[in-house]
Amino acid sequence: MIKINLLPFRAARKKENIRRQISVFVLSVVCLALLMGFVFLNLSRTVVALEADMSSKKKELATYAKTTKKIQVLKKKIAEVRAKLNVIKELESKKTGPVLLLDELSIAVPKEKLWLTALNERKGILTLKGTAMDNDTVALFMTNLENAKHIVSVDLKTAKLNNLKKYKLNVVDFVLTCKTYAHKEKAKPKTKKKR
Repeated sequence: MIKINLLPFRAARKKENIRRQISVFVLSVVCLALLMGFVFLNLSRTVVALEADMSSKKKELATYAKTTKKIQVLKKKIAEVRAKLNVIKELESKKTGPVLLLDELSIAVPKEKLWLTALNERKGILTLKGTAMDNDTVALFMTNLENAKHIVSVDLKTAKLNNLKKYKLNVVDFVLTCKTYAHKEKAKPKTKKKR
């Protein structure tokens, strides 16, 4: 019988397999390193481009910041001018308002039938005291006042018959309160509802 020694062949095959596995491992490590290098270079280019874009955006934002400051200054000036204009309008209305109110009062008084003895105005509430020939004249005066432009509402507080014995005449003494254009209602505080 012939004996063939296969051990050297197996050893050579084993060495060849080990060499092949090592070369595949080294080749895959090299490929992986190349791939990682390519990805790293690509990402670093992207980062550099983004940083350049960010610096240009910051410069652009700095120019807008100057414009924004100018706009804020202009808004403050506009608000100040509007406030001044509102004060001027209010002063003008208060300047001409009383004159127009007195003119309307003189027009509303029925001639030779009603005389005003006192006139008082505080915080937009006008109090009128006077004497009239009769109740109808007081009612006519109240109607005329309600039709006046600068008077909002009219309320009769008192009306009292007064006998003038010297002249043998009955007259009506009255007190009226009127809300004028300058009257401002107080805001009512909100109450919380209980649950």
